[in-house]
Amino acid sequence: MASPERNKKILLEMVKQPSNDHCADCGAPEPDWASYKLGVFVCVNCSGTHRDLPAISRIKSIRLDFWDDSLVEFMKTRGNAAANAFYEKCVPPFYYRPQEKDCVVLKDQWIRAKYERREFTGESSSLQQGYSSGLYEGILWKKGKDNKQFLKRRFLLSETDFTLRYFTKEDSKKPKAVISMKDLNAVFQPEKIGHAHGLQISYLEEERTRNLFVYHDNSQEIVSCFNAIRATRFAYLKKVNPNARDSDLVPLITRSSIKEGYMEKTGPTQWEPFKKRWFILNLTDRKLSYFKSSLDALELGAVFIGTEGHGYSVREGQPKGSRSGRWRFGVTLETPDRQFVFLCDQEQDQREWIEAFKLVISEPMLPQHYNTEANMRRMKK
Repeated sequence: MASPERNKKILLEMVKQPSNDHCADCGAPEPDWASYKLGVFVCVNCSGTHRDLPAISRIKSIRLDFWDDSLVEFMKTRGNAAANAFYEKCVPPFYYRPQEKDCVVLKDQWIRAKYERREFTGESSSLQQGYSSGLYEGILWKKGKDNKQFLKRRFLLSETDFTLRYFTKEDSKKPKAVISMKDLNAVFQPEKIGHAHGLQISYLEEERTRNLFVYHDNSQEIVSCFNAIRATRFAYLKKVNPNARDSDLVPLITRSSIKEGYMEKTGPTQWEPFKKRWFILNLTDRKLSYFKSSLDALELGAVFIGTEGHGYSVREGQPKGSRSGRWRFGVTLETPDRQFVFLCDQEQDQREWIEAFKLVISEPMLPQHYNTEANMRRMKK
């Protein structure tokens, strides 16, 4: 007869072992659940997708559920390291491996790709054709530039010339835009876009950031599109950096912002009326971009943020005598060219923005950052 307490103790000891102490799928610490068909320990969030795959995975709580001796013995023979060595054997370097804080669609499709479709076991290379062939073509819903309406648009991604094109008509041969992989970025933004599969594609147009907001109703399709973009961008980076290691290029494929949100902004004299703007702070290019709203296509302006040694700093509050706005939690950003004053709606937002600015300022500048700073200064003249 199984001993519940003994088996629970064994499982709790197993989950402390290296590799088992983090979720097998998203890396979240201290997983409390396990798949007794796959032999992996997972977090509560990833366990939800496992439950949707009853033919592939069966889930139990390692603390609350009853475990038969045979299931515990099976878990002893498996574990996260052994399972991932098989199910992640052939993950392409460009393929995005979701982390704990990533959106649901990324984690859901990663789990399905690993265990249900077995895309990374090496059993069949055709399973990765949707994002590894060097060519992607599909129909996505795209937000209009000047309105909130989403319309169907045909997208064509090519590794041959490292471009992403989109067309206003499905049978059109003339693209509305031809986007180079040089400065392209893609990141999932479901809350901002208002769709669980919402993807934001950003690129530079005449040195200003332009955004495309798209989605597809099929979760596998939108994640394949995202990874096809990453594959093409990775191929571009390898071409322009032939001697670089893959491990150095992978973090550059796509980049997430370290902070986004609304703040109020005034002008250079600090007596202009404060205006509410959507701000995006990126560590990769050290830019604070701002837009009229969160779903605006075109950047209104940007501020480069260097290091303290180059004259950049941030502090709480706003200068004495400066104009007040509707919001009252101030942030003052000092740059060599001017002083920027922002106002936040909540004190928590103020703290988060200050910490985000401090993070960028504390990071050393790389050679490409000096070029970015010079280009932005030249544009303002």
